Amino acid sequence: MEATTQSPQPSLSLPWKTRIALSLHFTVTNAFLRKNGTINRRLLNLIDFRNPPTLQPINGVASHDVVVDKARNLWFRVYVPTELAGEELPVIMYFHGGGFVFLSPDALPYDTMCRRLATKVPAVIVSVNYRLAPEHRYPSQHDDCFDVLKFLDDEENKSKSLPENANLLRCFIVGDSAGGNIAHHVAQRACEFNFQRFKVIGVVAIQPFFGGEERTDSEIRLAGTPLVSIERNDWVWKAFLPEGEGFNRDHPIINVSGPKAVNISEIKLPPVMLVVGGCDALQDWQKRYYEWLKKSGKEVYLFEYPNMCHAFYISPELSESVQLITQVKDFIQTISSNVATKFTN
Repeated sequence: MEATTQSPQPSLSLPWKTRIALSLHFTVTNAFLRKNGTINRRLLNLIDFRNPPTLQPINGVASHDVVVDKARNLWFRVYVPTELAGEELPVIMYFHGGGFVFLSPDALPYDTMCRRLATKVPAVIVSVNYRLAPEHRYPSQHDDCFDVLKFLDDEENKSKSLPENANLLRCFIVGDSAGGNIAHHVAQRACEFNFQRFKVIGVVAIQPFFGGEERTDSEIRLAGTPLVSIERNDWVWKAFLPEGEGFNRDHPIINVSGPKAVNISEIKLPPVMLVVGGCDALQDWQKRYYEWLKKSGKEVYLFEYPNMCHAFYISPELSESVQLITQVKDFIQTISSNVATKFTN
């Protein structure tokens, strides 16, 4: 497994249909964000189309939903590659993006993404539906995702929710954008928790949503590239942080490597695969995260896509999106082969 090391030369390279789709998504979702920090969720739900689970396999993958806590609408969707029923498979805990405000596991982009991972890695995928801001502020999102890990650590819950060949001792936490932020923090918490049947052995952070008080070079230089902007990010962070604590983007949940960063040098964080886009305005924060992990003595691999913008991976028509899935597969297989895990049903 080798990380790509070429220096990004930002020159956005997208087919016109993909560029239009991403720009349209950005424009439409922006229209639901109110200046007072609330969101027009009722109107958004009218166009928020969802895919149902498929108990009968489609292209070799079946899916079903599991409710953890009905009161807070905490559930997850499981994707199972049915043609590998006799083969032990790793488990991917997937945390979706959407700025902590939008989307869900059954939204088309993430239903498609998880199906691709299930077949290509291959793995059993657990895609978590966490509560959204601003109705539910931090730490709701991170608590929900961590609670699913604890839920599956129970033998009865595991046996009812996952297929027998799902090995929770070979668990990878994967997240993109806001989900990449959650992935880091949940992995950190998992390292400090005494699980009985659960072991996180790797993290994949795809263009994680980090930030800070500073306006970085990439945020300014790449203003206008698809899906992220300073104005939108500021709105999201204000909607995400708890009310009454004051608004400061150097909060350690946002600026993980900043002045208030948690000391992780003594935490046994598993190897991290970090994906960065050369046309992503958030790339400076992501690269600081990479350097912080290295300085903290952690094993981290940087994969750069010089001509890709934020969220390029949800467009399966892109060759870079296909390449990313392959690199995730290689990372998971390499880390799995290096970690001794005893498979137990």
